[in-house]
Amino acid sequence: MENKKIKVLSIFGTRPEAVKMAPVVQELENKPGIESIVCVTAQHREMLDQVLTLFHITPQIDLNLMRPNQTLAELTANIFHNLDPVLEKVNPDWILVQGDTTTVMAAALNAFYRRIHIGHVEAGLRTHDKWAPFPEEINRKIAGVVADLHFAPTSFSKQNLLNEGVPERCIKVTGNTVIDALRQIINEPIPGDIQELLEEKGILSKKKQLIVITAHRRENFGEPIRNICHAIKAIAEKNADTLELVYPVHLNPNIQEPVHEILDGIPNVTLFKPIEYLPLLHLIKHAKLVLTDSGGIQEEATGLGIPTLVLREVTERPEGVEAGVLKLVGTERDTIIHETLLLLTDQKRYDAMAHAANPFGDGHAAERIVDEILHYSLD
Repeated sequence: MENKKIKVLSIFGTRPEAVKMAPVVQELENKPGIESIVCVTAQHREMLDQVLTLFHITPQIDLNLMRPNQTLAELTANIFHNLDPVLEKVNPDWILVQGDTTTVMAAALNAFYRRIHIGHVEAGLRTHDKWAPFPEEINRKIAGVVADLHFAPTSFSKQNLLNEGVPERCIKVTGNTVIDALRQIINEPIPGDIQELLEEKGILSKKKQLIVITAHRRENFGEPIRNICHAIKAIAEKNADTLELVYPVHLNPNIQEPVHEILDGIPNVTLFKPIEYLPLLHLIKHAKLVLTDSGGIQEEATGLGIPTLVLREVTERPEGVEAGVLKLVGTERDTIIHETLLLLTDQKRYDAMAHAANPFGDGHAAERIVDEILHYSLD
């Protein structure tokens, strides 16, 4: 008798989730013993679709839940309401979720209610501060409470889970799937508009150095994002002839309004709408330095060997700080200016960050995750 295939339902809703789940979905689809089904909540619609196209993934189920100005409570309720019938109909052996979004939290809890096995990709990240990042710290802890297999990207993450009482047999250190995705995509040709931008700004000819900025986290709304923008303005004005600062600005009005108020009209600061994953990677690849409050970009910049200053007070990626590839600088204007100019003027300090070992994996995380699911199901 032919062995029954293991039915795995991968659920995600945002661009970062899609990037990190894409290598896993590809690996699932290549395993003859697995029936792979993809469900997207489309918590972020446009940015999600860009990644699906880039990785050639077509979801079988699309809940299309993005709504303008949707509260976290409304989004959570909508995910529960719309996903539960999917779980009932598909009846998977496993669901896979990635990271710490509202989609992850709601999907994991919903699967628990239906007694479906749960695999948590990128498990065990912690800041130990429930308000930072908000709401992600609590989302990933809730997913961690109900998960059956915890795919920890690093030994730091594994130790966090052990400290919370997760049995060691349920934790698998796999590396981070973002490195799998990065290795696959960075070899794609540079998009024409990014090539033109880099030529126009003198980056490719080495006339100027590039700093790439991303800042959009909820905990940085208000005074912190204004401080960040004032720091960017000062850095740009002090280095008008040598630096070009590029900032893809998140569409949230809490970010758009202060960024444009403070930074519009500065000749060597370029602001534009959020860009797709491939052009963003090529921007980072050509950068001298990255300033970010993003989680994923801390890993991607590290994977590309670009020193990164983290615009947060705490990070759930302390292994990057310990390895010397990341540095926490917070959101105070003067600190950001000081640390940025220090890296730009102290070559020894810069080289120490640029040449540090990448702690986030070897590009084979997806293979390990899928093998663990197969092995677990055969026990």
